[in-house]
Amino acid sequence: MTVRLAQLAGRVLRPVLRPALLPVQFALLLFTLRLGRLRAARARGDRGAISIELALAIIALVFVAGAVATALYLLKDKVVTKVEQDPNLPGGAGGASK
Repeated sequence: MTVRLAQLAGRVLRPVLRPALLPVQFALLLFTLRLGRLRAARARGDRGAISIELALAIIALVFVAGAVATALYLLKDKVVTKVEQDPNLPGGAGGASK
């Protein structure tokens, strides 16, 4: 159920947020790569490589969080401008204001 919901959400949101989510998709790919290398280092028993890969995975995760925050901020700006331009909405150009 969760996988199907995630796929549906991806199909709905992808066309809307595509330009803003490209950095997020890149960062998630980088994070997945780092986790794969971490698993390989753990299988080899290389403690030095494990700590390096963990540090790089955390840096990639912070990058993902920043990219998501930026995407949400850009989306907010788009919505605010659309609301200000639409006269039918309460906060719009011709709407009733209190």
